[in-house]
This record gives sequence, structure tokens and C-alpha cells, in this order.
Amino acid sequence: AARQARCYLAPRLGTPALWVGFNLVVALLVAIDLGVVRQRGGVLSGRAAAGWTGVWVGLSLAFAAALWATHGATVALPFVTGYVVEYALSVDNLFVFLMVFGYFKVPAHHQHRLLYWGIIGALVMRATLIVTGAVLVSRFHWLLYLFGAFLLFTAAKMAFSKQEADVDPGQNRVLRLARRFLPVAQADSGNRFFLREGRWLKVTPLFLVLVVVETTDLLFALDSIPAVLAISQDPFVVYSSNVCAILGLRSLFFVVASLMDKFHRLKTGLALVLAFVGLKLVAETFFAPPDETKRWLIAGSLVFIALVLAASVGASVLWPPRAGPKRAPTRAG
Repeated sequence: AARQARCYLAPRLGTPALWVGFNLVVALLVAIDLGVVRQRGGVLSGRAAAGWTGVWVGLSLAFAAALWATHGATVALPFVTGYVVEYALSVDNLFVFLMVFGYFKVPAHHQHRLLYWGIIGALVMRATLIVTGAVLVSRFHWLLYLFGAFLLFTAAKMAFSKQEADVDPGQNRVLRLARRFLPVAQADSGNRFFLREGRWLKVTPLFLVLVVVETTDLLFALDSIPAVLAISQDPFVVYSSNVCAILGLRSLFFVVASLMDKFHRLKTGLALVLAFVGLKLVAETFFAPPDETKRWLIAGSLVFIALVLAASVGASVLWPPRAGPKRAPTRAG
């Protein structure tokens, strides 16, 4: 009981004003981002995407600085660590999105709409999972051991399997159910998700691609949210770090699209990060270190994670992948 009472968690931040204010700012930023993309015809150039990615990262760091000024390092450091972990895992997620868009031959000027609604769906799903996970952990502390074991399993799977090669968007179970039970429009639908043909309102092929994007993101959330909960169990810290990472995904997508083949060693770095976070969670849950030690552990974790990710990116640049034959993506019939 004493060990659970000293759960070494950061101070709780869940005041209604903070939640409402944060989400209002997020809604405003999403609206601005959508307006800019619409003005550019739905496609961001590599330079513009890199610029917007820098803007999103800068805003997230500014928010971290505000947390440091108002709540101290015990809140700001877990936020930054969770943000870095989530952002790095999101790069792997974007590789799969690139495969999905290539598989279904989605035009570049339609991809921004899919990413926009995909981000909206991700925010809703992750908010639900985060609140549920935080409530369960607060009531059943032993779940942290399961989270740690799950992260170790995910790390091993990521390190020893070629996940992208195993992904077949056409075999997505939710997609197969949607095709079976939903009427699909046959006429050209442009970038719409629904189209009226005669008396019937039907879904469009673009909507089916959105189904694949959302279900794929849900699977990734089941990996990434336990990783952030392993860093902090404060719902607002976990939620805000996830949201700040997700907000920059659309601009990051257009950057990653041009660098897809250059970060081939990032998966190894991500696997090492997940294994480290899982082991750290199990050790800290069992030993329950004092608050002062906890602060140093958080700072050390942030440095370690940043070094591992930087080393994996550097190794990808220094030792590029061997050139091999490329297979053109097929389209599901």
C-alpha cells in the first residue's frame, strides 16, 4: 500500500479550465492548418511541409516551457519525454499510411483530406483510450506490470519482424466488413466520402480508405499509449503529449513521403526505446523510487531516448539500404 501511495507520479493537472482551454487552442490550430492546406490546393511542397513541421514542434516546445514555468520539471519533463516517444512512433505509423495511399492509388490532392479526418478520429480515439487507461491504472496499479510486459513484447515484434511488409491494406477486416454491408458509389466522387446515387446515399471509395486509416491508427495507438502511460499516468500529460505529436503528423507526412527509404534503421531504434521504457516502467513500479530520484530518472530517460533516435537516424544516413527491385503496389479489386 505504501508503495502504491508513493506512485512517483507527477502532480495531477486535470482542472476543467486547463482541459477546455487546451482543446480550444487545438481546435483553432487545426482550423488554421486546414485553411492553409486548402489554399495550397491540398498538397504541401517538401519545403512548406518542413516549415510547418518546425512550427508544430516549436509550438509543442513552447507549451512544454509553459508547463515548466507553471508546474515545474516534474510535469514538463514527462510531457517532453512522452511527446518525443509518440512523435517517433508516429513516423513508423506514417510509413504504413504511405503504403495504404499507394495501395489504393489515392491522388496527392486527396491525401490531405484523409489525413485531416484521420487526425480528428485519432484525437477522439486516443482521448478515450488515455482516459480509460489512466482510470484503470489508478484503480488497478498492477496493470503497470502488464503495460511493461506488453511494451517488451511490442519491442521484440518490432525488432524482429518486417511490419510494413506484413501489412496488406486490402485484408483489413473492418474494410472487408464495410465493403460487404455498405453500399459503395460507382460514380466519380472526387474528394467526398458520401455520394447520393438516385434515392440512396452511398459511401465512396475514399471513405473506405479512411476506414483503413482509422483502424490502422487505432492499432498503433494500442502500442503508443501504453508507452506514454509508462512515462506518466497523469491523463492531461499523456493526452497533451499525444495531441501535440498528432497535430504535426499531416505536415510530417509530406516530409516523410520524400524520405521514406532513408530511415530504414529507425525501427531498430524505436524497438530499443520501447524495450527501455517497458523495463523502466516495471522497475520503477516495483521499487517505487523517491520523488527526487524520479526526477533524475525522467531526465535521464529523455536524454537516452533522444540519443537512441538520433543514432538510428544517423545510422540510416551513414549506411543506406541496399538497392533492390521495387514492386509496384497493387490495388484491391
